[in-house]
This record gives sequence, structure tokens and C-alpha cells, in this order.
Amino acid sequence: MHHSSPRHYLPTAALPGAGLPDDRMARLAARKAFVELKLSFLEAVKLLNGRDAQWLYQQVHHAEEPVDLWMLRGPLFDALRGSEPERRVARLRLRRGLDSLFPDTAPASAFGSL
Repeated sequence: MHHSSPRHYLPTAALPGAGLPDDRMARLAARKAFVELKLSFLEAVKLLNGRDAQWLYQQVHHAEEPVDLWMLRGPLFDALRGSEPERRVARLRLRRGLDSLFPDTAPASAFGSL
């Protein structure tokens, strides 16, 4: 028996092509941002070795929604720890991608505007 993920019961799943042109453009932009982030995740996983790399690759490969990648950010950042330049670049790229898809999730800064 196949069970659908809870996100498949959201109202937008009922009529995927419905909506105004601006709605469709917003969905296309969101999808493009998701695909770019997923590619960044896959590129980052290529820097890893071993069993964790295989598990992360499978999880990222099967991600269908931004929240799937959001849930994998912890294990991936943990696996990418280290000071090697390619790992630092991968972490930075992932942070930027996550910030673009989840802008309100960045920790509050201690700095204020003047």
C-alpha cells in the first residue's frame, strides 16, 4: 500500500495548472530555485566519501520539495565540515541557496541598523 506524503494533500495539488499568470510565474520561479538548490546539494554530496555520502545522495536525489532539502541541511553541513576550500565553497553555496528559498529562517543578527 502506497501512502502519500502529507504535502500531497495541500489545496494547490488539486489543480496544478490553475491560477493567474502571475501565480504560474511564481510557481515556475519557485521550482527553478528548488532545482538550483537541489543541484547544489548534489554537487556538495559529490565531495563526500563513504556510507554517509551514499545515504545523502539517495535522500537528495529523491527530494521533491524544498522542505525535503531543508530537512537534509543538518546532515549535509555536518558531513561537509572541514577547512578544505571546496567544502567551504559548497557550504557557502548551500547557505545562499537555502536563504533564497527560506528567507525568514536565518538567525537574528545582533547588529542593528542606524
